[in-house]
Amino acid sequence: MAKLNILKIGDETLRKVCRPVETITPRICTLLDDMLETMHEAEGVGLAAPQVGVLRRVVVIEVEEGKVIELINPRIIATAGTQEEIEGCLSVPGRSGKTHRPMHVTVRAMNRNGEEFDISGSGLLARAFCHELDHLDGKLYIDNAIEMYD
Repeated sequence: MAKLNILKIGDETLRKVCRPVETITPRICTLLDDMLETMHEAEGVGLAAPQVGVLRRVVVIEVEEGKVIELINPRIIATAGTQEEIEGCLSVPGRSGKTHRPMHVTVRAMNRNGEEFDISGSGLLARAFCHELDHLDGKLYIDNAIEMYD
């Protein structure tokens, strides 16, 4: 595994829409592994492929230690409720912002074996789903933050 460079705000790659993964290759599996290592080293809870310069619809999330969620071609299929919380981002260092997100989110994605699955989460996990999937569409949490903090 390799630690990857996390792109910072201002890099145009972060504003691009990612392409779907057509075939899950060993390269995609290596990307998932490298993203997880990079996220752990940076002490984050989620990381999307465009944050490491790869314009593919790939995300890793770990809000609960040891429970890694790998998402390939994820899409939100259901939301409920609302929450207003502080978010940060590995690509926007030193800043945080208050955002509105759904309290409950269900995502449909594929795993590294190409199997489609649904996963639901509440609270921090729901926020992580929304935050990371926004990255895949070239959006940053600061675009919708209602307050920003340095």
